[in-house]
Amino acid sequence: MPSQPIRRSSRCFTSTEQRAILNSVQNYGKVLRDCSVAITINVKSSKAYYRSALALVALERHDEAFDSCSRCLRFDPTNQSVLSLKEKAEKLHNAKIKKEQEKQERLRVAEEKRRRLEVAFKERNLVVVPNPKGTPEVDYKPRLDEEDATRSTLIFPVHFLYPQHATSDMVPDFHEDASFGEYLAAIFPPNAEPPNWDKAGEYVNSRLSIYATTSKKRLLKIGKKMTLRDVIREAGKDGDGLELQGDCLAFRVVPRGEVETNWIAEFKRNK
Repeated sequence: MPSQPIRRSSRCFTSTEQRAILNSVQNYGKVLRDCSVAITINVKSSKAYYRSALALVALERHDEAFDSCSRCLRFDPTNQSVLSLKEKAEKLHNAKIKKEQEKQERLRVAEEKRRRLEVAFKERNLVVVPNPKGTPEVDYKPRLDEEDATRSTLIFPVHFLYPQHATSDMVPDFHEDASFGEYLAAIFPPNAEPPNWDKAGEYVNSRLSIYATTSKKRLLKIGKKMTLRDVIREAGKDGDGLELQGDCLAFRVVPRGEVETNWIAEFKRNK
């Protein structure tokens, strides 16, 4: 801190001086205190205002930096360093405001989507069951169909479970107005090689049955022409509903015949 008052200067600071100033603002709090003292001694200290504004910019207090530059320019209007710093502070301030506004808008949109989903789940009597603690979350979430102007149609991640083999397939985007037959035909296309776990070749689309289980442990057989909306509506009768566990719906797929009969009997014993 100089012992004599700092005189006003209208000259531009050299790049060497600016680097020296920037190197001196590592402790921004001390810089601000020192500049405050300097301005008290000499209210027209351009360097003190400039150093103060630099520190404020570094601290992302851009509106205060802009104010510091404005105060300096009242008595030193041609100081190019201060003019440039004022312009920079203004741009940073505006960018910060814009970024915050964008963040708030994203939060608003996310909250609106969350609220709409919550309402849609209640309308469908879906029972939301969170995954047990420590279970990894799936990458897919239920969402509103953005192409639906009414924003009333949902798209779900769906697990097709094959209990006979303790394995499954995931359909990340099951549109609730699509039929189960459409998706099952895509998973088990005609004339395709069976999956490596189906050694007996039992999982042929035309010979498969699909089941839904409800929160009240009812077992619903699903016709392949039924849509997901149909199944949700059927499951939601009498205060019941499908379980949305870990953001996914799940349906069991078994081959018709003995495997299906045995699986149904086991389900009834264990429910």
